[in-house]
Amino acid sequence: MISQLSWKIGGQQGEGVESTDKIFSTALNRLGYYLYGYRHFSSRIKGGHTNNKIRISTKPIRAISDDLDILVAFDQETIDLNAHELRANGVIVADAKFNPVVPEGITARLFPVPITAIAEELGTSLFKNMAASGASWALLGLPLEVFNKAVEEEFGRKGAAVVEKNIEAVRKAAEFILEANGGPLPEFQLEPADGKQKLFIIGNDAIGMGALTAGCRFMPAYPITPASEIMEYLTKTMPKFGGAVIQTEDEIAAVTMAVGANYGGVRAMTASAGPGLSLMMEAIGLAGMTETPVVIVDTQRGGPSTGLPTKQEQSDLYAMIYGTHGEIPKIVLSPSTIEECFYDAIEAFNLAEQYQCPVILLTDLQLSLGKQSCAMLDYNKIQINRGRLSEGELPATEANTLFKRYEFTEDGVSPRVIPGQKYGIHHVTGVEHDQEGRPSEGTENRKKMMDKRLEKMKHVKVTNPILVDAPHEEPELLIIGMGSTGGTIDEARTRLSAKGITANHVTVRLLHPFPADELKPYLDKAKTVVVVENNATAQLASLIKLNCGNADKIKSLLKYNGNPFLPAEITTFCQELNLVWQR
Repeated sequence: MISQLSWKIGGQQGEGVESTDKIFSTALNRLGYYLYGYRHFSSRIKGGHTNNKIRISTKPIRAISDDLDILVAFDQETIDLNAHELRANGVIVADAKFNPVVPEGITARLFPVPITAIAEELGTSLFKNMAASGASWALLGLPLEVFNKAVEEEFGRKGAAVVEKNIEAVRKAAEFILEANGGPLPEFQLEPADGKQKLFIIGNDAIGMGALTAGCRFMPAYPITPASEIMEYLTKTMPKFGGAVIQTEDEIAAVTMAVGANYGGVRAMTASAGPGLSLMMEAIGLAGMTETPVVIVDTQRGGPSTGLPTKQEQSDLYAMIYGTHGEIPKIVLSPSTIEECFYDAIEAFNLAEQYQCPVILLTDLQLSLGKQSCAMLDYNKIQINRGRLSEGELPATEANTLFKRYEFTEDGVSPRVIPGQKYGIHHVTGVEHDQEGRPSEGTENRKKMMDKRLEKMKHVKVTNPILVDAPHEEPELLIIGMGSTGGTIDEARTRLSAKGITANHVTVRLLHPFPADELKPYLDKAKTVVVVENNATAQLASLIKLNCGNADKIKSLLKYNGNPFLPAEITTFCQELNLVWQR
């Protein structure tokens, strides 16, 4: 028996690939397996090749597998584009309708199954996704009743007749392939899972859950890949908690509404991707100048312009840190796991109110949309901190004076009130202003106000600004990453260790203000530093050099073709560095 296996299904977009993957992986989750998914899809609604890949394991995993055991294909294009991933003697389960052919040089075993024919016998070709699932599920020798339960949950709302026909499609395809092969494939029998209950969600859903838990009750947003699922999740759930989601006419309206709601005392957020964040920059500057808290999620994707809207990239760092005109206090936080997406969403709201500034939660497409297993969330960890928001009775102000909303303080954080509080009246403007908010262009006031706002950044405290796994005192390698690269780096380190190469790993979670004091000691002790990132200009490496020095020992491993890193790519790069050391 084996401890892990990889499975992929592919076809044309709109053909049921995603729903097939959803039910297949849900059933595996019910059995207690750990899962890590990668969704490759086209930037159009229908047509164009799409595939979903699932890695299945009896142990926690946080990376895409390098290779593939089973490929389920609805068309020849799926085989031609993906068969190279199959390991020796891997399996292709294909619809017999298109007369599948294994490409030259591929040693995979082909199982043609009358997937479309089975579906049409039941009344419509729409059932072919269930037939494809049933065939591959049967090869794994897993219990059909668990799979059928997942089918019931997915299609139950459509009525018993639809559920029965989907289950029949699963059964017929399973029986066909078991008869053709003489039973399940012995080499693909998975060890039993631990049976523990796990969440199986995407990062966007975790962010939505975290926002709700943090007390967010308003989300204005404009749909955009890969951020839309946050809006979709909150559209379904937020009204149950007395909140509202509004689809705005554009991203400018979305962010200004979020800023306005926060000014009114309501925890509010918006979410978008690179193009949307570009439109939001002026309003983010307004939040910084007026010291209004706001949380904004940037789910990075391939750029510039429309770029690769459905592909992986990590190229918005500079834009998120330096994008606004002028200089404002701003926090940029980058979660690296599903769990962190949840807890960091809560922390983002706390930070925004503690320091009265914009907080950007920076994810990437793989973390946003890659469905994966995670531990059950611990609600006992959650704390709400609204900073210096005064919700009680205020002392009376002197005659002819207003509330000092922008009062000079040692740490730069001023008292804050909800509009309408007695004695809390003040002026709010994006123009430079004095302590009461009145416009002021005086040179002395300007300098003091700029210093006051920026002073806040010196006091920012974030839970785990870096994540460290450093078993070696003076390693040959220190590998640094951010976002979804963390699990891939961990797997590469395990392989490097087996080859006798010592490596530590740091994930940078706080990108601004940069945690130089925390990171630098690990840089100083390493012989060579490898920074892994999905962009073409080494943005994270440049931030490290700017803030921590050590430029002479930093090497960049960059990937910007739209795909996430594979463990083998990081392993190979680091091994080649090791060969250089030996020479």
